[in-house]
Amino acid sequence: MTKNKLGLNTICTHVGEVKDEQFKGAVSPIYLSTSYQFDDVDVKRYPRYFNTPNQEFLSKKLAALEHAEAALIFGSGMAAINAMFLTFLKAGDHLVVQNTLYGGASNFIKEQLPKMGIDYTFTNGYSVSDFEIAIKPNTKLIHIETPSNPLLTITDIEGVAQLAKSKNIITTIDNTFASPVNQNPIDYGIDIVMHSATKYLGGHSDILAGALMGSQKHMDAIWDVAKNLGGSLSDMTVWMLERSIKTLGLRVKAQNRNAKRLAKYLYKHPDVKQVNYPGLKSHPEHDLAKKQMKGFGGMLSFELEEGLDASVFQKKLKLIKSSMSLAGVESTVLSPHLTSHALLTQEERDKIGISDQLIRFSVGIESKNDLIQDIEQAIQKTKEKSQVYL
Repeated sequence: MTKNKLGLNTICTHVGEVKDEQFKGAVSPIYLSTSYQFDDVDVKRYPRYFNTPNQEFLSKKLAALEHAEAALIFGSGMAAINAMFLTFLKAGDHLVVQNTLYGGASNFIKEQLPKMGIDYTFTNGYSVSDFEIAIKPNTKLIHIETPSNPLLTITDIEGVAQLAKSKNIITTIDNTFASPVNQNPIDYGIDIVMHSATKYLGGHSDILAGALMGSQKHMDAIWDVAKNLGGSLSDMTVWMLERSIKTLGLRVKAQNRNAKRLAKYLYKHPDVKQVNYPGLKSHPEHDLAKKQMKGFGGMLSFELEEGLDASVFQKKLKLIKSSMSLAGVESTVLSPHLTSHALLTQEERDKIGISDQLIRFSVGIESKNDLIQDIEQAIQKTKEKSQVYL
């Protein structure tokens, strides 16, 4: 794919605008119609076909951001990933999937694919050799996630892509945690990029959406399946998403800076046992992250020292919100074992390192000092409550 020559913020602001030819407004008009003319037109538009004016033009912006030829917008990240899997996998096929993966995707693979006669293997690790070992003669697709949710593991994108191409296997990636600002997997040979657009692309905790980007050939194949699954997005939300992406570069770079500062602060904190952030030199894949990422992202996770209850700590926070999702301009925390990975068994969570003490931290754009002060007071109150029960 040829990288768009425009700068990031220019793409975010201008590519994929719907021109207001009638009134010359500064922002895209919204076309809320669900019924369009069918005769004497080049394009037969219908919301479920992903081609209303707002859907069509936003797809151009998304494709440009990920250096892709084409894109599709979905009603959620899960709608996008399901359409992707069901396009390239059929009965008798085999899927290789990374072991450190978003819990909802893992659950779909385990619960739904066997009903369709599709086999799968979760890797034992996330190195290229782990993927190679898992490949079978009938493997048709390899799916990865990097940085992963919630442990922030880093997978060698180019290495996995080269392995797959040598065996004529399609590669897909969940690029939600990185966002197009920090990482463009197509540049490293990945075939299809998936996003939960609810997260960084939306960025304000008020949009539910998903997106897929890739070659025109692959996106045409996905469209042919997706139009029958009914996972398209309403034009009002499409318009909101296009508006939100205009500030994507500014938001994510601010979150990158804050997250790196907070990760360093937590890493040195005497009451913090472990910090997972690819921007730290202590991260086992720090060098790989530097190679394939332009920024280390706004996500991190950490564990408090023994004796400090993670749930109590989260309840004591005043500024940082306890919240189910991530990537908004506001900072949020959650416990993965109760939310994103609640559908996994305790044994499955233990195997991949998701403890009950793990806290996922989505760093927002607030003042660094305010965030640190909030964490300090919450830790102190957690320690005080712990001492009461000693």
